[in-house]
Amino acid sequence: MQESQETHISNHLEEIVAAVSITPRKMLQNKLPQTALFQPPREKLHLCEEKAKSYSSSHEYKQALQELVRCVALTRICYGDSHWKLAEAHVNLAQGYLQLKGLSLQAKQHAEKAKEILTNSIVHPYNDNTDVFKCSVELFHTMGRALLSLQKFKEASENLTKAERLSKELLQCGRIIKEEWIEIQTQIKLSFAQVYQGQKKSKEALPHYQEALEYIEISKGEKSLECVPTLRELAGVEQALGFHDASINHLLQAHLIVLSRNPSQEEAAVSAHSVACAAVASGRPEHHDVAEQYFQDSMANLKDAEGIGKAKFLSIQDDYCHFLQVTGQKERATSILRESLEAKVAVYGDLSPEVAETYRLLGGADLAQGNQRGAHKKLKKCLQIQTLLYGPQDKRTLATQQTMDVLSKAPEKAVKPRQPPRAKAAFCTSGPQHTALGKARPNADD
Repeated sequence: MQESQETHISNHLEEIVAAVSITPRKMLQNKLPQTALFQPPREKLHLCEEKAKSYSSSHEYKQALQELVRCVALTRICYGDSHWKLAEAHVNLAQGYLQLKGLSLQAKQHAEKAKEILTNSIVHPYNDNTDVFKCSVELFHTMGRALLSLQKFKEASENLTKAERLSKELLQCGRIIKEEWIEIQTQIKLSFAQVYQGQKKSKEALPHYQEALEYIEISKGEKSLECVPTLRELAGVEQALGFHDASINHLLQAHLIVLSRNPSQEEAAVSAHSVACAAVASGRPEHHDVAEQYFQDSMANLKDAEGIGKAKFLSIQDDYCHFLQVTGQKERATSILRESLEAKVAVYGDLSPEVAETYRLLGGADLAQGNQRGAHKKLKKCLQIQTLLYGPQDKRTLATQQTMDVLSKAPEKAVKPRQPPRAKAAFCTSGPQHTALGKARPNADD
């Protein structure tokens, strides 16, 4: 862990050096006008701030962070070491590290530096400056989110509480308008919800997600794309609490919003898949039709996909087969699994968890039908792959080996395959990607 932190800090320092060192080559690449070399620092600062926003909106995160680092350096030049604007620049950089790269430790370090500067800034003549207090709200919120990412939940909650209290005071004093307060509250409520979720306190998280969604709908509209992530997180909490109807309805709401924005085929497939998974998770027969419909919609979007899209299709298809099995449609599930084997070898490689799991399931289906010879061959292939992937002592390998041993000793008796503890990933989740290691044509009919 210490080595990982040192590596992150080392990379962080390299980025700072790269950001503040503007060589002629970089200037040429960025096509800056010659006059940029002679711009006053404040004009350069404004230019860097605009470029950071532009890079961030176009998902060029490395460049955005470099501009945010330059903003810190230029702000120090323009305003000195103790001005609140330098604290604001550190807060912006902290948010950049957190949102754009997920570097919580660096975010925390810059938030702490901002806090140190603000502590010295909130004296005359800044003690009546609304911008200073708005910066303080951003500081406490950013620090809370950084601590949340570091799983320091108590400290995270304390900082979020400070941000919430200060923003409320600013509203009451007329320093910010209601619309601005609503946007601040949206982010704070979401962060509070995630703090509770991180501690597996779904009951406490639920009202914060509900309030956050309400604020988003007020400020952005009920059909805004910004509602989608919150709707999905809210649905996850409702599912954990057993509120399955509400969970499915919120995911359907999110799905309709996604479809209204001309999504890519993969985006539409992922959205439909989430609805199907929620319907299956309820375990209630009245939701089976919903699951069937949205599994079919999801797979239809990716049926002709290639590469990553094909891997996603196969993962969704596996979830669909599991749904068919739990609803008593085992023959149909087995047929689909058998047909998928060749595609899985092509996409994942023959030495992959996906191929091993498919052989295991097909072996189990053969056992259930009394075809012990076919089961033995498929489980043998599964065992060979598991041994190479996980080693002979892994629980999954040992579970398959135990079934094989029973089959070998009593081939005429019906044998129930032993379920490995982690044979199937959590239902309705995407499997990892693998480089194809071989192109051997599988034979699922043995």
